[in-house]
Amino acid sequence: MGIVCPDETKRIEIEEFRRMLLANAAVHRTKAADEFQNRGQLPSAVQQNRELEEKQVCVTSGVSFVGIAIVNQLLLRGYSVRVIVEKQEDLEKLREMEISGEMRQSTKTVEAVMARLNDVESLSQAFNGCRGVFHTAAFVDPAGLSGYTKSMAEIEVLVTKNVTQACAITPSVRNCVLTSSLLACVWKDINSSTTIDQDCWSDESICINKKLWYALGKLKAERAAWNVAKESGFKLASICPGLVTGSDFISRNSTPTIAYLKGAQEMFRNGLLATVDVNTLAVQHVLVFEEMKNTTCGSRYISFDQVIRSEEEFEKLARETGVDPTRTILPNSTTNSSNSIKLSNAKLCRLMSTVHRCSTEF
Repeated sequence: MGIVCPDETKRIEIEEFRRMLLANAAVHRTKAADEFQNRGQLPSAVQQNRELEEKQVCVTSGVSFVGIAIVNQLLLRGYSVRVIVEKQEDLEKLREMEISGEMRQSTKTVEAVMARLNDVESLSQAFNGCRGVFHTAAFVDPAGLSGYTKSMAEIEVLVTKNVTQACAITPSVRNCVLTSSLLACVWKDINSSTTIDQDCWSDESICINKKLWYALGKLKAERAAWNVAKESGFKLASICPGLVTGSDFISRNSTPTIAYLKGAQEMFRNGLLATVDVNTLAVQHVLVFEEMKNTTCGSRYISFDQVIRSEEEFEKLARETGVDPTRTILPNSTTNSSNSIKLSNAKLCRLMSTVHRCSTEF
């Protein structure tokens, strides 16, 4: 794993100048290659270089629970991965993951690059040379108590906007996949005949009134990303997963888990408390990214593989997360499958049909 450290300022300046020159040269090479390709005469060396370029991607928050799962799936599929880190602690986590085997061993490279998430230019420099960016939007509460605060929601919006703006101004970047949340879809005025799918958006006022800051952050951040993509013309896809679970997820994903489960009582009663395994979600990210190469625009997807229907299922989830079910579920709050709102992940299931069997509606 290659590391770019903050005390290498001079070398970085020289490297960025070199990258700029290479990027300019790459533009001319690409135009020439396109001309050859249009005539059916693409040289094999150029074709090989372009294939290598298509396999260079970047993952933000790559040391997070979701981020490292995406990194591993990308490595499995032959991608070279650049992981964005902002502090020394994240570099140490990457080294630990590499040593422990949590990061998959691969013949492809994993490169850690320091970048400031509050600086569009810093992000653009980090993305330079990458065809795609996976923004996993992982944040933690510095106090470690509240799970996710209102101020964190604003930070998430700012960072997501910065990432998408950096994608838009970086010549090499073609596509961006954003990890949003199912919470950006479900908090709205609904009734028993409603189906929640990728076309649904949560109501900002409901999130504010209920103090659902995690839902608010995901909602506003995703909307900001789509606005930048539409204004700039680059391709964006967003995936809205349910509560992300998997091996050791309470210790690896504690802040998002606690924050997600605020409002779990109401989601449970309405049949909207859904989960997805982290490895399934990582596969979906890669498949969505690869599908973007075949489309002229981006898309939005809902992801889940289970809806919590009974108190027994919730109690099992509560044990895994450390949440006290007696404080989260009201007595006699079991969902009624005939009346509860339907969740649909049919769009993503169609994409994954050649890889996994999945239920399109619960």
